[in-house]
Amino acid sequence: MTETRLRSFTHLAGYAFASLFIASLAFQNLRYGFYDLFFLAAGMALLTVAGAGYTFICRRRQLSAPGHLLILTALNSGLVAAMFALDPPGISHWVMPLVVLNLLILPLRQGLILSLLLLVALALFLLLSSPLMYAITISAGVFALVAVAALYIWHYDHMAQSAEDLAITDPVTGAHNARFLDETLQKEISRAIVMSHSLSVISLAIDYAEEAEDLHGQAGMQRLLRDLTQHLFDVIRAGDTLYTLEDGEFFLILPFTPEEGVRVIAERIRRTIAEQNWPLAGKVTVSLGCTTRASTDIRTADLRKRVRHALEEARKRGADSVWYSQGDVRPS
Repeated sequence: MTETRLRSFTHLAGYAFASLFIASLAFQNLRYGFYDLFFLAAGMALLTVAGAGYTFICRRRQLSAPGHLLILTALNSGLVAAMFALDPPGISHWVMPLVVLNLLILPLRQGLILSLLLLVALALFLLLSSPLMYAITISAGVFALVAVAALYIWHYDHMAQSAEDLAITDPVTGAHNARFLDETLQKEISRAIVMSHSLSVISLAIDYAEEAEDLHGQAGMQRLLRDLTQHLFDVIRAGDTLYTLEDGEFFLILPFTPEEGVRVIAERIRRTIAEQNWPLAGKVTVSLGCTTRASTDIRTADLRKRVRHALEEARKRGADSVWYSQGDVRPS
């Protein structure tokens, strides 16, 4: 299940349970003749139903659906206004589902701020209308609920982020892996088309990688890959991205980099790697192919095919070489 589907499911479930709970409050107040509270609960139930409908409509983009903040702000504001205007009995019963809903639906920071504001309003109301010990006990209970729910959601977000990082990161080098390459490259191509800026890529391969692994073993090769990755991170600029591929190959995406820029960067990488004495491996050289997006390049396959051809041309000319492959000339 994707993150978007999971959020859609939990949002729908949260709104549904909140609607049932608030509807039960509405009918209970109607039964005992508290008509003001009945209309309040009915209005809140309609808002939660609207939230469920909004979740269904935006089910494909739950990670960026701003309407939830408006719906929950309206719910919280309405309850705070009714709290001081109607003096509803058992107000903590009304507050608790909203606290859970805030933290379940909204991003953690927004949900926590909204819940704490609701808690402050509740504490102030209870201090003005109830005995001190009762006010302290109820406020502390709601605060504990906020703290536990926030801690649980923070833990889930942390675990989800860790899982995402593991899915897109090579465990040996710490760079992004091939699974994440095409997605990012397509985004950069689309951004380059919209913003009319240059985009270049580099494909880099360790010369005689198989021989190096036979000579130094898998552990030695992994050490070399980690060292090369750290070196490349030091060479590239902020905004550039680095990917580890198979067989000792790397891929670099360089936004806002024209032909002359990628030529300079590729040559700098080649020279600085060849000049160093690497732990365990000693002297190492690399071959690099590079290219710049042309006006006809609208898919990842266009750039990847041409930069692969550039790398093969570099290898034909011997180890420790760079080759630039020219695409169609972009109109000025």
